[in-house]
Amino acid sequence: MNTEPIGPVLLKLARAAIAGRFGKESPAADIPDTLRQPGASFVTLTQNGALRGCIGSLEAWRPLADDVRANAIAAAFRDPRFAPLAAEELASTRVEVSLLSTAEPMTFIDEADALTQLRPDIDGVILECDGRRSTFLPQVWEQLPEPQAFLAQLKKKAGLPADFWSDALKLSRYRVEKWKEA
Repeated sequence: MNTEPIGPVLLKLARAAIAGRFGKESPAADIPDTLRQPGASFVTLTQNGALRGCIGSLEAWRPLADDVRANAIAAAFRDPRFAPLAAEELASTRVEVSLLSTAEPMTFIDEADALTQLRPDIDGVILECDGRRSTFLPQVWEQLPEPQAFLAQLKKKAGLPADFWSDALKLSRYRVEKWKEA
């Protein structure tokens, strides 16, 4: 029975998935049964503290180990904000894996009410409206600590104006458990 905490295993899986695309073999991680259960994850890549890629799943629909591997590859090679990761960048790239809780819909009467319910440094938030969707992990509160700015940027990420509001707008929140390479 594997008693290793899942965080280090998830980090190894993510790095190994990326390295595998460069033909580099990594030691296989022993997959605990908990990682064979459905899970939703985000994989964030940074270089010198700056974002280099971030892709994830908002809903648990495949085994967590597979989700982390797929999101690591997507963050490294398919994040549209960045060129694909080059082999020589791998050593200077740090991996962070976030495990998402199930999202819970928020109930509010207007934007001011929604803003009072947001919990900085705790909530990841999903915004949905008119077929558009965006999310910020709780880690984004570090760059956008004010709820109004956080929500405005989340709207912009969804392709909406920062001052947009509609009764059709939906917000959900989730929490994460995260692990980051040193």
